[in-house]
Amino acid sequence: MPTQTHKADQFLALHHGDSPLLIPNPWDAGSAKLLASIGFVALATTSNGLAATHGKLDGAMTRDEALANAGAIAAAVDLPVSADLENLYANDPAGCAETVRLAIEVGLVGCSIEDFTGNQDTPLYDHAEATERVAAAAEAAHSGPVRLVLTARAEGYLRAEPDLADVIARLQAYSAAGADVLYAPKITKLDELRELVTSVDKPVNVLALPGVPAVAELADLGVKRISVGGAFTFVAYNALINAGRELLDQGTYTFWTEAAQGTTATRKAFTA
Repeated sequence: MPTQTHKADQFLALHHGDSPLLIPNPWDAGSAKLLASIGFVALATTSNGLAATHGKLDGAMTRDEALANAGAIAAAVDLPVSADLENLYANDPAGCAETVRLAIEVGLVGCSIEDFTGNQDTPLYDHAEATERVAAAAEAAHSGPVRLVLTARAEGYLRAEPDLADVIARLQAYSAAGADVLYAPKITKLDELRELVTSVDKPVNVLALPGVPAVAELADLGVKRISVGGAFTFVAYNALINAGRELLDQGTYTFWTEAAQGTTATRKAFTA
């Protein structure tokens, strides 16, 4: 079984390959094992997906709950696992650093930090404060017992008015502050993605959304990682709704075709 240090080194190296790292986002240990069984080489948790498993909306989980979920996923597979830890559940730099240290303790080899405050009235930390938070997180990530891969997220397109110049300026500052990977969710246009990638000096993650160029096109742009956020969670939930509606509305059981395939897949993945 690979050590945490080995997985951390492997995870960082995967961001510097010839093709993008395709990193899906499991929501629990079972989904993590299934995704590992079909060939993915690294995983990342999803705050949205985790909240959904508790019947809550994104942003409703505590730091302890998020870390427990991420730790369970990391323990379930031999792959590198990074965690979506929102704004690191802290406003101050010291609190950000503490969350990173806890992430290492539960077995993670990567995590992300957002510049979203959680306050809809003032959704983004100002540049200086956001950069200080990234710097503190990066120091904790790189000076601990394992060199954790830190992803810094600029949330402007997702949480505020889209402003590409501001997003790029923020990501440049986060890179200088020590972030290993840069991420601006919800940018979908090819020309904007090209400008972003060519404006920064660290690997860029792109969130796969409707309208985002296909993997091959993103590879040509120089994108180094592609994630799916909560999408796979909600694919599974939609399948559940469809099966339930069939039983309620039609009184038939054709959902067993999908269920049988899922049973076979889980038996193979969970006993490997």
